[in-house]
Amino acid sequence: MDFELSPKAAEYQAKLLEFMDSHVYPAEQVYAEWRAVNDPHALPPVVEELKAEARKRGLWNLFLPDLGGLSNLEYATLAEITGRSPDIAPEALNCQAPDTGNMEVLHMFGTDEQKKAWLEPLLNGEIRSAFAMTEPDVASSDATNITMSIVREGDEYVINGRKWWITGAADERCKIFIVMGKTDPDGPAHRQQSMVLVPRDTPGFTIVRDLTVFGRHDQHGHCELRFEDVRVPVTNLIAEEGDGFLISQARLGPGRIHHAMRALGMAERALELMCRRAADRVAFGKPLAAQGVVQQQIAESRMAIEQARLLTLKTAWLIDKHGAKGARTEIAAIKVVVPRIAHEVIDRAIQIHGGAGVSDDTPLAAMYTWVRAMRLFDGPDEVHVRTLARQELRPYLS
Repeated sequence: MDFELSPKAAEYQAKLLEFMDSHVYPAEQVYAEWRAVNDPHALPPVVEELKAEARKRGLWNLFLPDLGGLSNLEYATLAEITGRSPDIAPEALNCQAPDTGNMEVLHMFGTDEQKKAWLEPLLNGEIRSAFAMTEPDVASSDATNITMSIVREGDEYVINGRKWWITGAADERCKIFIVMGKTDPDGPAHRQQSMVLVPRDTPGFTIVRDLTVFGRHDQHGHCELRFEDVRVPVTNLIAEEGDGFLISQARLGPGRIHHAMRALGMAERALELMCRRAADRVAFGKPLAAQGVVQQQIAESRMAIEQARLLTLKTAWLIDKHGAKGARTEIAAIKVVVPRIAHEVIDRAIQIHGGAGVSDDTPLAAMYTWVRAMRLFDGPDEVHVRTLARQELRPYLS
């Protein structure tokens, strides 16, 4: 197992680090100030400026191996860097969730017509998309629970049901939704679900509200959706009827690497801010950095980040070698381990910053809420712990 960067990945890393210093970090305050006085879901113009600059530098669509030419392991290091500025850096590179997962789905399973209509504008950064699986009335940690109905009537599918926590839906650039529902409620548990493409302007489709995350409205939003006799042509089906669960699992493997590494980028930035604060702030006659309890918090944070990063890189390496199925245990593990560690590190940084840590004068508060939410989205910790336990126990129970 070799985690050394290839020359190509090292070149991208150097270009991205320079781009972050020269363009992304200076844009953070511009982004925040614009959102403070405008529609919270409108896109600050500075993001389009960053996208144009990133594309000019060749920092574009790096997440998709067939386009960027990077393996999951190589891209992981770049995803970590973008996580240091999570609101704008991933989108500047057209490597933001949920679009990356949706582009992977269309790339792997879409028809030529679907790719032309939706994948191409997504790859060009012209539109955005959403992935609609989670529902308010059932425990969506079990994907077989979903109740949305997708019924074929002639040359159309008729869709009825509700979804919520659908990331990206509040942004008017979100033009297409990949929607998961049941086409065969009486079939085998993992063949009941299918996925269809629903354009934003389809009659009967309503964005009910944007949900806050710890009182915050993200620019792209996390919305509740209602589908009332929504009709789409059968050509909007992705792959075949009954393939929905399979597609959802294929979508999650690389995406978990991206999420985990971005979270580690947040943790690294939090540790950096923690060290600077400890060195600069004087209390009781000496810098905080001279206090043993602060030194321990810094050391614990460094050790935890290193452990989590190594596990995530191992997982990326396994996906490259054996596919997501061959890394199932590790994918579940990083989904639990990384958000926990990032949450702990950011929490320590907040504590050392005192009152400034819970304000928006630093990025810590926003990072804190996001990594806490990570312990719920894409499946709560308990589901992944259950998966790990079953894998460990299997040899002893067979």
